[in-house]
Amino acid sequence: MTERPYSPSCDRNRDPILAVLRDAFAGRRHVLEIGSGTGQHAVHFAAAMPWLRWQCSDGAAYLPGIRAWLDDAALANTPPPLELQAIVDPAPGFALPPPLPRGEDGLPRGFDAVFSANTLHIMGGPQVEAFFAGLATVLSDDAVVAVYGPFNYGGRYTSDSNREFDAWLKARDPASGIRDFEAVNALAAGIGLRLLDDVAMPANNRCLIWRRGA
Repeated sequence: MTERPYSPSCDRNRDPILAVLRDAFAGRRHVLEIGSGTGQHAVHFAAAMPWLRWQCSDGAAYLPGIRAWLDDAALANTPPPLELQAIVDPAPGFALPPPLPRGEDGLPRGFDAVFSANTLHIMGGPQVEAFFAGLATVLSDDAVVAVYGPFNYGGRYTSDSNREFDAWLKARDPASGIRDFEAVNALAAGIGLRLLDDVAMPANNRCLIWRRGA
């Protein structure tokens, strides 16, 4: 039996994030979580928002740990996790695109909600672009996208701790680093997403909320 991986930060940030998602995902039905990590967020959010079908996804190495959390929670609204990765070649987008939820007519309609936490600063810049290119292929026409993590504004760090975190990220992988809000928002706008909210979160993080369509 696979041991459940554990991230202390997930326990610290899950309730502040949930407070934002309860409002942002009201009226949503099918959520794709990109970069589910340990799986802790998924079980917490899916239990608190049972009207959502919460689809986890991540790289193949993370799937056993996610399954361990999902199996232990045994929730009716968490299907098995999917392998999903943002790739640059042969074209920017998602490797192994997920099967899309279907409408009442049986036709694929896309996910009407997407959530991703602490992912964009782990990726390289081209992978961030691929992330948004991939989103364009899986979202429904009125989808809501929520992304949590640290961001810079006007090319400036919002705190000394974020400056130190960014240096740590770049020492580990020079391609990674805290992203500029303006650049990320431009990528979102490029696939038809309109910024609805930019919520200040604990520990100098933000939760960005976009919606597709009018």
